[in-house]
Amino acid sequence: MGPMNADMEARLQELIDRQDIWSVLLRYARGLDRWDRELLRSCYWDDAIDDHYAYIGSPDFFIDATFGHSQATTAVEHHGLSNHHCDIDGDDAYAETHYTYIGANTEPPHLLSIGRYIDHFQRRDGVWKFANRVTIIEKNYTLTEHPADAAIRAGDTSCGPLQPNSRDRNDVSYMRPVKPRVPLQTG
Repeated sequence: MGPMNADMEARLQELIDRQDIWSVLLRYARGLDRWDRELLRSCYWDDAIDDHYAYIGSPDFFIDATFGHSQATTAVEHHGLSNHHCDIDGDDAYAETHYTYIGANTEPPHLLSIGRYIDHFQRRDGVWKFANRVTIIEKNYTLTEHPADAAIRAGDTSCGPLQPNSRDRNDVSYMRPVKPRVPLQTG
């Protein structure tokens, strides 16, 4: 195979950049859901500003405020990312990403929020991170609990105890290798 032409090389670099940017967004969501400060902080440049509804400021201010509130009031959080549009202009990228947030509070009611992240990414020394970010909340909903939630929280099923849900690095998602439950013996 001969050398790659300039057009193909540019297209390949764009695909790599898009994947790197998407990876930042996924790390962000996982960092929030697992309360993994190091992972979440790795998404931001030090001089970034996060304009996130009630929290406007540095990445550390946003993370401290968010974790302080979430750890006091929320039992489970899920940040789902969907529609994503990104314009790349050299070492700058501008993205709009839809989110769906579900926050199961320690006490009902629970929250479903939908909206968009409007991000300015910058590539510095070959690494993409948030340079600035604005969160647009488009709608919030109140959720009620399903009757089966009590059994899930009790952690026991006909198949044996459930894997524990942990909002830190003790969670099963950090296990290497992943250790499934041992099947119950059947007669």
